[in-house]
Amino acid sequence: MKLSRRYTQPGIHPLDQVEYDKRRSVITNPDGSIVFEAKDLEVPKEWSQLATDILVSKYFRRRGVPSPEGRETSARQVVHRIVHTIREAGEAMGGYFESVDDADAFEDELGYLVVHQFGAFNSPVWFNCGLWHAYGITGSGGNWAWDFDKKDVFEIGNSYLRPQCSACFIQSVEDDLMSIFELAKTEARIFKYGSGTGTNFSRLRGCQEKLSGGGTSSGLMSFLEVLDRGAGATKSGGTTRRAAKMVCLDMDHPEIESFINWKVREEEKVRVLIESGKFGADFNGEAYHTVSGQNSNNSVRISDEFMQAALQGKEWGTYARTTGELVSRLDAADLLRQVCEAAWRCADPGVQFDTTINDWHTCPNTDKIRASNPCSEFMFLDDSACNLASINLIKFLDDEGNFDVEAFRHVVRLFILAQEILVDFSSYPTGRIARNSHDYRPPGLGYANLGAMLMVLGIPYDSPEGIAMCGAITALMTGHAYRVSAELAAVKGPFPGFARNAKPMMRVMHKHRDASERVSAEFCPSYLLAAARAAWDEAIDQGETSGFRNAQVSVLAPTGTIGLLMDCDTTGIEPDFALVKFKKLAGGGYFKIINGSVPRALRRLGYSSREIQDILQYVNGSLSFRGAPHINDVALKALGLT
Repeated sequence: MKLSRRYTQPGIHPLDQVEYDKRRSVITNPDGSIVFEAKDLEVPKEWSQLATDILVSKYFRRRGVPSPEGRETSARQVVHRIVHTIREAGEAMGGYFESVDDADAFEDELGYLVVHQFGAFNSPVWFNCGLWHAYGITGSGGNWAWDFDKKDVFEIGNSYLRPQCSACFIQSVEDDLMSIFELAKTEARIFKYGSGTGTNFSRLRGCQEKLSGGGTSSGLMSFLEVLDRGAGATKSGGTTRRAAKMVCLDMDHPEIESFINWKVREEEKVRVLIESGKFGADFNGEAYHTVSGQNSNNSVRISDEFMQAALQGKEWGTYARTTGELVSRLDAADLLRQVCEAAWRCADPGVQFDTTINDWHTCPNTDKIRASNPCSEFMFLDDSACNLASINLIKFLDDEGNFDVEAFRHVVRLFILAQEILVDFSSYPTGRIARNSHDYRPPGLGYANLGAMLMVLGIPYDSPEGIAMCGAITALMTGHAYRVSAELAAVKGPFPGFARNAKPMMRVMHKHRDASERVSAEFCPSYLLAAARAAWDEAIDQGETSGFRNAQVSVLAPTGTIGLLMDCDTTGIEPDFALVKFKKLAGGGYFKIINGSVPRALRRLGYSSREIQDILQYVNGSLSFRGAPHINDVALKALGLT
């Protein structure tokens, strides 16, 4: 592939042109006690202290890094470790760069984008990519990767430097005791290297069903409690990140009511313990430690058939997993009410609309989609993985509020190429996931800071203008990413599973293009809408000729930690919910996060420097715009505060 330069020049390393500060990083508890401290750290001057604390506490590696000290003390070292490793992997695998000059351009441009906070890879890349130590289980392998020479997966011994770079995994489980505990083993391995996993447990028999050797099964919920404890005992990536875990269940499972109300019951136990006065309300405290269900996100898989039954007041059947026999008849509307009430009380379960999800599935001829990763942005085949990256949208606004389409396309192209290289360079927790990752190659490119971008533009988040701009940017990102994927397919070949799924995948591509045509021309800037629609025309034209290198290309992830690393005021696609936020860390300590987009938004709304100073002084004291001098209802609405 030919790669152009936009931000760098040949022979001048972009990391050497950054102005750095020497800083100290301290993370404390509310009482002032120190959880983490490090000194004499080299960080870009333009980064906030919050981004510094994230980088140092989460992503500086203490061993196995290519530096004389064997540990990292500079952002320059971390960024170089990642982008240089990806460049070398692309060269080793062949076909990604037309020349050394193109490889140089790739490394320089990608390094510039990361160090200047245009985009960031998911945490496992920061944790693992480019370290010297082995990534398999010491002495016995344990992880799997793709063998470029033999064209097959192999189990990694402790002499291979193949990092786990995917944040998102979806795994299968069978109605078998050994399969359940094999899942526990692979979940632990995924958590260890900083990633998350989700599984649909609908194959497991209910507590009403018989065992082959006699007796009755202990049931689905008993095993979910065991796996929940395992996740709670594991720190993700060996740092203070919690393990990330998703549990999905179909609505026709015999234990669906117990699953829906699982966390509700556990939260009630916690409430009683706290009200006794003997236990604190801290999430990391003993009260929560005594109950189950606190270490996973739970979701129910809802079909159109179930929704129709609920709307029409019909009964809904649950069925035995071993025999297929009817176990119970439930009121569908009441079951949906239980889902809503449980989510209102404890935020779980979420809902995943199974029929709609599979209607947009690019590879249905292989299998259906049954589950998602823990944050539900990645939905694909069982035993698959996805490495994520997110783009900081506010970086593409100029002083007049125009969105730089060409710069955005450039960044999309570089990150998709990097993520594609990571697919075969990475290791995976099972041979099946390694094979599916090679055969379907689904990276997940997304964005962050949409809410802040709209705030700076003075566009209310939930407005026709906000919706149209969000739709156009999302269409542009995904359409151009598929265009790059088709370009990759022309030089590297389409993903191995493409031929089997070519017809349904092209059907989904046309569905995307049709959706881009429905973005409102009345409320979206014409240049942005034209670019989005052109991106899908180009993707389909190239895809019909070359196929696609990747079965999926984009997701909209929450971008929690990496969003803070990029100094984003809002996470993925969400609006801001407070001017000042306090993020409590699972391992102790907290971050105070202040929205930095407000002054820029106020300037765009026409406020003078003196008025902005008065407003910010009031907000710093009250943590609210209510009653602030000079502020009117129009400004509050534009800032998303009404």
